[in-house]
Amino acid sequence: MSALKLENVRKVYQSGEDEIVALDYASLDVGDAEIVALVGPSGSGKTTLLSIAGGLLSPSEGHVMVANDEISGYDPKQLTAFRRESVGFVFQNVNLVPFLTARENLLVVADFDRRDKKKATARADQLLGELGLENRKANLPGQLSGGERQRVAVGRAFMNEPALVLIDEPTSALDTKLGEQVMELIVSEVRARDTAAVIVTHDMRMTHYADRVLTIVDGTLQPG
Repeated sequence: MSALKLENVRKVYQSGEDEIVALDYASLDVGDAEIVALVGPSGSGKTTLLSIAGGLLSPSEGHVMVANDEISGYDPKQLTAFRRESVGFVFQNVNLVPFLTARENLLVVADFDRRDKKKATARADQLLGELGLENRKANLPGQLSGGERQRVAVGRAFMNEPALVLIDEPTSALDTKLGEQVMELIVSEVRARDTAAVIVTHDMRMTHYADRVLTIVDGTLQPG
């Protein structure tokens, strides 16, 4: 079964009388537990593809399937439920809630899903322990290093056991050593939980962690 399947997906924006093509008939099939790295220059369509795969943007044309459920025609309410239940996100700027502790940043995801609080707390603590943050779970984001904040974001992405994790530039603000540590943690979590991942990166040093590396240029996904 495919964790993610894009068929002839196109995203077009109107600018006056002009058409701006952000994604041009992209097709992609990501298998269960597969890690795909997506590389390309700024403005090439990487983040657009990631946003469409995660239901943050709707395609202008084409079909998007996650775990064999087609989300292309979902209404806003369905997309909200889909993002909550089926996809984990790790954003480039981390997006942790500054007034919540590391543990609470994971639990807020479970709260949206109305999960049993005791089980959710146990899962949050398990994830933070796996990520080497057992002694930092009561700290606010401002009390954590850049690498620690990125690890909290990784834990949050896996909190609801998603079928697919979408990761945008996970090492952009990290030095090589910290970048390697974060990528190793991401790969470890993906493998342990049989989850698929698409990782957008400019950092070619990190592509060796992927099962497959694809390039996108001017909105066109290159075969690979």
